[in-house]
Amino acid sequence: MIDTIFYNRKNNRILCLSILLCLSSLLYGQADSSFVHRDLIYKDYLKKVVEENLDLAAQKYNVDIAKAQIDAARIFQDPSISVEWTGNKENVSRNGYSVATQLTQTIELGGKRKARINYAKSESLLTEATFKDYLRNLQADATLDYLAALEQDRLYDVMLDSYRLMKKLADADSIRSASGSIKVIDATQSKIEAEIILNNLTQAAADRRNAFLKLAVQTSVSHGDTLFFPKSKFEKMERLYTLSDLQTKALNNRADLQAARLTVASNESQLTLVKKERILDVDFNVGLTNAYAVGSVYSPGESTISTGFAIPLKFSNLNKSTVRIAKHQVDQSELTYRQVQLKVQNEVSQNFNQYKSLCRQVDNYNKGMLDQGKEVLNGKIYSYSRGETSLLEVLNAQRTYNDLQTSYYQTLYNCNAALVELQRSTGVWDIDF
Repeated sequence: MIDTIFYNRKNNRILCLSILLCLSSLLYGQADSSFVHRDLIYKDYLKKVVEENLDLAAQKYNVDIAKAQIDAARIFQDPSISVEWTGNKENVSRNGYSVATQLTQTIELGGKRKARINYAKSESLLTEATFKDYLRNLQADATLDYLAALEQDRLYDVMLDSYRLMKKLADADSIRSASGSIKVIDATQSKIEAEIILNNLTQAAADRRNAFLKLAVQTSVSHGDTLFFPKSKFEKMERLYTLSDLQTKALNNRADLQAARLTVASNESQLTLVKKERILDVDFNVGLTNAYAVGSVYSPGESTISTGFAIPLKFSNLNKSTVRIAKHQVDQSELTYRQVQLKVQNEVSQNFNQYKSLCRQVDNYNKGMLDQGKEVLNGKIYSYSRGETSLLEVLNAQRTYNDLQTSYYQTLYNCNAALVELQRSTGVWDIDF
């Protein structure tokens, strides 16, 4: 009879502990319940970034402004008109008065207008290249944020599984301690370990939520209660590349390299414009003067027509500092372009080596390390439940398995991030997962 009562009490305790375990699991499964959850695959995420990112939208205006500058450069100088009234201060009624009207037009010589248009066109091409470079970096940064969100989601799952396992072990130890199968101190140790993992789980939940919130920033979502959940697969993205091929593509495709080359062309156009602006302009004028007599001094309506031109004396052309400055800017941009070429080739080489190394590391994990770690942990737990091993061995096996999973997901992130950086440095883009 006593055995039956003890057995029923034991079952009730197990049932209560199981219910508590389920409730705690549900609690941490809904760690972000204060937010509106929206599942988002990578393809849709990147599309939203390109279409809705506010910084990118602001950068697009630079392209429109540069194109408008071309139209502004086409404008001819406006003519000017002047009207002059002349009269005798002492006696207008006796001496009469005159009204002179003059139209003046400045004629630009030496092709200044064409030089301005060419310079505006080169600046427009440079602006477009700069925008493409901004887009290149934006899609790479947005992809890294998405990968980081996937990584934090997996790390959260690792910590959640670890907590569930340790909570289950602590509950079982509590029952075994009550029955006298193990010492109270061992049950207390299990409980402490579960609480430690619970704290780590709380931090993992916060890290995951913050990583998810970055996705909303990249898509410029204005609703503060919206949380995007990345739903794409988190696995190694493998590409077969040769270094020489990538370097050739980089030299042909990198938007910042194109921008550096266009900067040289723009500075050359500016130098041409500076030289053209030193050429003399001619001001042509046509005038009409009407004299009106109140008395008999002048005939009524007498008119005089005048024409002429004016040439400015540009003594300032003796100072050639503006030309020297423009030449120095051309030389400077040429050196910058050569430096960017070297930088691009170096970046491609470094990122290629890093990607290959991390791919090999991921492959090492996929050869059975994770499965073996799980088998060791399960074996230690089984032996501990039979009293054949100590709690310390279980804890060591559990920490080793957690570290193994954490290291695997971090290495997987680094591998995929290295591919993103490799494609960023190459100027090509075919990321999809």
